[in-house]
This record gives sequence, C-alpha cells and structure tokens, in this order.
Amino acid sequence: MTKYVFIYHAPTPPADTAPPSPDQMEAVMGEWNVWAERVGEGMIDFGTPLAHGTKVTPQGTASSTNDVVGYSIIEASDIDAALALAEGHPHLKMPGGCEIEVHEAQPIPGM
Repeated sequence: MTKYVFIYHAPTPPADTAPPSPDQMEAVMGEWNVWAERVGEGMIDFGTPLAHGTKVTPQGTASSTNDVVGYSIIEASDIDAALALAEGHPHLKMPGGCEIEVHEAQPIPGM
C-alpha cells in the first residue's frame, strides 16, 4: 500500500463571515466521519484544520498566502484508488470552490 496526502484548499472567507453554528459543525463533522469510515483501515492520519501559516524562505519569514486549510494521510493500493476516495469528499461540498490535491508520499531512501 502507498501513502497519499490529501491537501485541502479553500478560499479565505470574508472577515465578516459568521462562524458555523454548533449544529452546522456537527453535521459537517458527521459527513467527515462517514468519509473516514469509507476509507477504513487506510486512514493513517485523519488530519486537522490548518490556519495562520507562515512561509519560510532563505530570506526569512512572511505570512503564508496559500489557501491550505487542512490535510489527511491515507493508504491506498494506487493513485486511482486514492482518487476514488476523494470522489464525493465532504470538503468538496463546502462553499467557495474548495479543492483537494492528492499527492503520493515518496519513500525516503535509507529511512
């Protein structure tokens, strides 16, 4: 089995956007839990939301302007199987044009 990293992208919401209600959050997390059950034993790391990123370069640091908002790590037999798990993913139902990047985790030689 190969590990795949799902990187979740979402646009930055306007500053005046109201946070979701507890009922809305419970419904969203219910969808995520259904997805996790579909992944089953292939779920390596459910992941977590991400915020307030800092970009590090040889010149120093700056606030990240990237729209990365979370990640998950799964195992699948191949990229097609990993992409099939992205189909119907709850993140894709979020407003604003949310996306998922799927990357194959490459083994590090000698480790």
